[in-house]
Amino acid sequence: MTSERSSSFKALLLLWLAGNGLRLTILAIPPVLALIIVDLKLSGTEVGILNAIPVFLFALVAVPGSLLIARVGAVPALIIGLLIAAAGSALRGFASDPWLLYITTIIMAAGIAVMQPSLPPTVRQWVPNRIGFATAVYTNGLLCGEIFPVAFAGLILSLLAGSWRASLVFWSIPLVVIALVIFWFQPGGKGAPVSRPREWMPDWRDPLLWKVGIIMSAANQLYFCTNAFLPGYLLQTGRTDLIGPALTALNVGQLPASFILLAMASRWERKKWPLLAAVAIGLTGIAGTLAFTGAWSVVASAALIGFSCAITLTLVLALPALLIAPDDVPRMSAGVFTLGYGFAMIMSILGGIAWDISGKAIFAFLPVTLWLLPAIVLILITSFSRRRA
Repeated sequence: MTSERSSSFKALLLLWLAGNGLRLTILAIPPVLALIIVDLKLSGTEVGILNAIPVFLFALVAVPGSLLIARVGAVPALIIGLLIAAAGSALRGFASDPWLLYITTIIMAAGIAVMQPSLPPTVRQWVPNRIGFATAVYTNGLLCGEIFPVAFAGLILSLLAGSWRASLVFWSIPLVVIALVIFWFQPGGKGAPVSRPREWMPDWRDPLLWKVGIIMSAANQLYFCTNAFLPGYLLQTGRTDLIGPALTALNVGQLPASFILLAMASRWERKKWPLLAAVAIGLTGIAGTLAFTGAWSVVASAALIGFSCAITLTLVLALPALLIAPDDVPRMSAGVFTLGYGFAMIMSILGGIAWDISGKAIFAFLPVTLWLLPAIVLILITSFSRRRA
């Protein structure tokens, strides 16, 4: 029993580290973005392209990632993804112009896009009896990976003489370390048998794939669009002093949700009401952010949006491993990520168009809000109670 608990703890720790690897190199950019803009003379459009590349790659490379999993197995694909992301992140530090920065960012994002569909089958392989809890663990690692580069940015830059290039190289090192740790300490050892699924292409005719993908996209687009449009809205309403606190609350607001799910994930998995409650909290957050201009109401509402997104994302990430036969988990996950990030990009574009047409940033939130409604309907009509053969 002690050996079994030790193995389970080791698997959970490795999953938490892998979750960190999903975001460390992405969130290494915002703290040094001003330095990059000055050094490489980036325009506003070029900054927008740089920020859009990861989300686009997450949708584009998810299915090729499923193919890699079918060829080498989920854990080897996870390790390969970590190393590709580390290489791309380090190479960004040597970019001499915007195009080289784009290319190296594509490499980094492609590595992360491979990692994402590899984690659900890895959870199913390592912790088959605690799928919901294990998913909450690696999602908690993901959220911590969003916070660490921002929280320690000042310290790291001071140690590296204020060099944004050295900073990007620095944040690539943890990914290499995580890859090596997973390789050496994975359950069963580095010689553990590799499970290779027979199929890799998502079944695009499967209604369950579309339902889960659209539900995930609701959380993704709410998070990314709030990050993108909230500063412009606060600028137009004359509350630029709230941009920093609101964005911080949006991201930090995810952590309480993650810790709650560490305690409750096993009880909430397969249930509809936590997902419905999360969407309702997200709608409340949007209403509070746009309807009130008081500092506390805007910051608290942004935190509610982050809380909502974290709950929805964590519960949805567990669904493929809970509902699908083990062999189909990688391709199902890849399809869910493709739809989840693809629709998020579309909503971001539609939000920008609504802003341009109306001239008011508040209208950018119209398509964002409307896209939450199909998620409510799909949660209500989808059965999460039984595993499908």
